[in-house]
Amino acid sequence: MPGKKVDATRQREITRAGLGPASESSPAFAITPTLVADQVYEALRTAILTGELAGGSPLRVRDVAAMVGTSVMPVREAIRRLEETGLATRVAAHRGAVVREFTVGELIHIYEVRATLEIEAARRGAANVTDADVARMEAACARMQKAVAERRVWDALDDDEDLLRTLYSAGSNPVLMGVIETLWRQCRPYKVIGATEAIEHDDSSLWTPQPAILEAARSRDVKAATKLTKESLSSARQRLEKRLVPH
Repeated sequence: MPGKKVDATRQREITRAGLGPASESSPAFAITPTLVADQVYEALRTAILTGELAGGSPLRVRDVAAMVGTSVMPVREAIRRLEETGLATRVAAHRGAVVREFTVGELIHIYEVRATLEIEAARRGAANVTDADVARMEAACARMQKAVAERRVWDALDDDEDLLRTLYSAGSNPVLMGVIETLWRQCRPYKVIGATEAIEHDDSSLWTPQPAILEAARSRDVKAATKLTKESLSSARQRLEKRLVPH
């Protein structure tokens, strides 16, 4: 994935977020190591997903600690969490971690499995959705549209998944739903890339399938729900393939 190193602007943003060294005028207060680790993790996650930290970039504990102005302990915890969420990989024992690479091959494999499972989940859900389920989907769709308007990428993706989770769960197969949610977590970095680009370019096409899927669920239209799910996943995959292929 194309990207660049964290620059001075990013460093200033991290410092403003409370990660940099405190100034003499800053109030003195205690911060728990866990809170600092959370802040470091969020800063690094944002830098990775926006391309400011390029794939393959080393995440040396002392270098990151110096960059964000903390001790090494919260940095170690933040990097461990990056590894758990799939945003960093350990190259070898005692050699540290590096930023993960985003590849077209992995993307295709994930979306192939997602399409197989989610089309079936949509078929089952649309046939069994209740009025209460439809109401929850309406609320999630409204939250998603508000988040998009306010350019809150992660919230928009959370609400999108809440809408689909409600539909899929109506099919009453918790194992199927559990596997789909695992794929969502694995796919989230890719989805953030696509959603961020769509929001930055005011491209609404990424957010049009959800209201249509809602209407299909309201009508208990199984055929429409499965067709829309298939088209939505195919469109998202194509969008990301174009984004990841070097020009």
